[in-house]
Amino acid sequence: MTHAVRRDPLRHGWQLCALPAGAPPGAEAALGPADWIDAGGHGTVAAALRAAGHWSLDGPPRRFDAEDWCWRLAFDAEPAAGGESVLLLFDGLATVAEVRLNGEPLLRSDNMFVAHRCDVGAQLRGRNELLLRFAALDPLVATPRARPRWRAPMVEHQQLRWWRTTLLGRTPGWSPPAAPVGPWRGIRLERRSQVELADMALHATLDGRDGRIAFQGRLRGLGGRTIEAVELRVARGETLYRSALTCQGGAELTCQGGLTVPDAAPWWPHTHGEPALYRATLHVRLAGAAAPVEFALGDTGFRRIELDTDGGRFALRVNGVPVFCRGACWMPLDPVGLSASPEALREAVATVRDAGMNMLRVSGATVYEDEAFHDECDRQGVLVWQDFMFANMDYPGGDAAFRASVEREVRQQAARWRHRPSLAVLCGNSEVEQQAAMWGAPRELWAPPIFHEHIAGWAREACPGVPYWPSSAHGGAFPHQVDTGTTSYYGVGAYLGPWTDARRAGVKFATECLGFANVPTAATIARMPGGHGLRVHHPGWKVRAPRDLGAGWDFEDVRDHYLGQLFGLDATALRRVDHDRYLALSRAVTGEVMASALAEWRRAGSGCGGALLWFLRDLWAGAGWGLLDDMGLPKPCFWPVRRVLQPVALAIGDEGHNGLHLHAFNDHAAALDAVLELVAYPDEGRPVAQASQALQVAPRGALTVAAAELLDGFYDLSYAYRFGPPPATRVWAGLRDAAGELLAQAWHFPVGPPTQQSADTGLTAGLERADNGLLTLGLQAGGFVQDLCIEADGLRPDDNHFHLRPGESRRVALHPAPAAPATHRAQVGVSSLNARRRLVFEVPR
Repeated sequence: MTHAVRRDPLRHGWQLCALPAGAPPGAEAALGPADWIDAGGHGTVAAALRAAGHWSLDGPPRRFDAEDWCWRLAFDAEPAAGGESVLLLFDGLATVAEVRLNGEPLLRSDNMFVAHRCDVGAQLRGRNELLLRFAALDPLVATPRARPRWRAPMVEHQQLRWWRTTLLGRTPGWSPPAAPVGPWRGIRLERRSQVELADMALHATLDGRDGRIAFQGRLRGLGGRTIEAVELRVARGETLYRSALTCQGGAELTCQGGLTVPDAAPWWPHTHGEPALYRATLHVRLAGAAAPVEFALGDTGFRRIELDTDGGRFALRVNGVPVFCRGACWMPLDPVGLSASPEALREAVATVRDAGMNMLRVSGATVYEDEAFHDECDRQGVLVWQDFMFANMDYPGGDAAFRASVEREVRQQAARWRHRPSLAVLCGNSEVEQQAAMWGAPRELWAPPIFHEHIAGWAREACPGVPYWPSSAHGGAFPHQVDTGTTSYYGVGAYLGPWTDARRAGVKFATECLGFANVPTAATIARMPGGHGLRVHHPGWKVRAPRDLGAGWDFEDVRDHYLGQLFGLDATALRRVDHDRYLALSRAVTGEVMASALAEWRRAGSGCGGALLWFLRDLWAGAGWGLLDDMGLPKPCFWPVRRVLQPVALAIGDEGHNGLHLHAFNDHAAALDAVLELVAYPDEGRPVAQASQALQVAPRGALTVAAAELLDGFYDLSYAYRFGPPPATRVWAGLRDAAGELLAQAWHFPVGPPTQQSADTGLTAGLERADNGLLTLGLQAGGFVQDLCIEADGLRPDDNHFHLRPGESRRVALHPAPAAPATHRAQVGVSSLNARRRLVFEVPR
């Protein structure tokens, strides 16, 4: 077997320089060696300056859009030999770029999301120089053009709408000031010999129990070679399927065909089954060749995605099974360089999977992710809601040149995704319709043809079988109507609605929701400018607190509101007199609020098809919207959310005068036989009520049980009738399997969570290292332990921020955290919200 393509990435040896905006062509030639910075690899200007020690997010801001930037590279490459083609490929140039090779113009680009391929076989001359020049965007944005018909307050410059670039780095209040400029994606030489493949399309579907794969592409023999036969092969493990393709044409052949995999293993999101993958290859036999040429077409999977929108619903079925889609909005792991290693992406998606999430949304306010991201979602069973890169603004879809650039972008990107089983939804934009409506634009402007007609047609043509949706907030009498279609739901959150609004609003599908300024761990705060001494009212803290541009409030005000609602405390007064206590309660409140809403939407009969949190990971260290900090480590809010999103989970709902309801969830393909337990505790003393009941939760189903059904008498466990003091202040429920193993548990506080601290709850703990090196923390509760917190720099516990019942024992494994910073402190701290005593252990060697 031989391969027809040799790829040589041009990663190393780049230099970088800045020029005044609008400097004349060739101005870089007058610069001396001292004016050029050794950038190492290519990427964004900000990432290169950061690597060279010339700039940092922690230092003074710099407007990267205010200057022209030049990149140059000297490299060795010979011209094309006989029967060979040599291409120079650019996967992304941000944003207005001119490229020259050996002094000759090679290409111009004004769309950072478009890839370019240039035949350079005749231009190479052994020793070569590649020069890339990027024009300053600020003067271009300032060029007078027609005014937009509505404003997008999140964006500083409304005329950015004309330029196909990301809003990341250009949205003060929610993204760091690091506007991406430069060759942000791969640059490589490809030498193609014997045969060339172009315009390849691979499409896999599930038809009943059989998998079907269709292929189409163009093949051309190089150097006069003749193609005799083409075969498509698909394999899983040791099982191989093959089929000859039909080819027509002369020097260039159009080949098409497909094959059937009988009784195929379907691809499932990980919460519902195995994400089974099949490897596809193309084998081309040339006249006179001893061995066929092989093209790797990538991994694919067989699944069927269906969208149910009847009666205002928005719900996905995968392989005929309704799936509650839960997850978060994805952000680039590095908002400065916009790139990440395959290992980092693997770890990030593994954290998503561990959290019980089964969907990620790539928002239109960010960038398209590279192949490694989609590879991991395919392998690990995480569905992808994929926006096209448009957000909020009034895009000039009526302009022919703009629309042509968008068509090229959409077709290129969709061609990358069409074989991917994880791709669940293609979406025209993020909140464009909502922004138009909220700004007061007339109804006829709410549905721009660029999204409802043009992109819709291109996407459906390129990715058949994948649902298309015109905007992230769409459906109903107005685009952001919560109980119809999809919405950005912040009724609980920015709009300060009560917990009951999560049900009253009738959310059908939240493409983003529940945004809070989530306080990170102490270790993350230590990495912020100012370190442990930083206080939440300090400008250094506030600059990283998310806000809507121009608003008189930020999302820390939102968190403080719910702190007052949950704990009955004045957040401002508490912050003044006990800042550490304020932080501890702030860490607890947002996870509890999010978990409560998610449980409400997930319960049987809710009518909600999914909810995606805004967002997964912070863009820089601080109290951002993320469940994870900027290094991918869980923030305290992560853990309550994780518990309620597991494939097997339990939640307690307060139905007021109807009492407490227990909601059991089972995403597995087999029925869940379990024992449901309930224990009600007073402030002090023995439980006032406890009971258990066997139950069965249907395969991939949910079940609701009234707590009163388990008890012999009436107990006002929701404290709705209020005849005297509450019979219980803490209610615990658990699910156990036949062997007695605890599968899931949940807590409810009828009169709110405790706010008082005692000197000691009687908690004891011990730290030990097993022979295999695993570090384990053993815990034994004397009394009730509220929100137990494990602090372990460089280590990640497999659970955290949980409550312990009186007398309960638990063991928590501590794993090395690959993303954690190096630390000299080898200690583990254990604390809780209801005790002043903190336990500290030296890590055994």
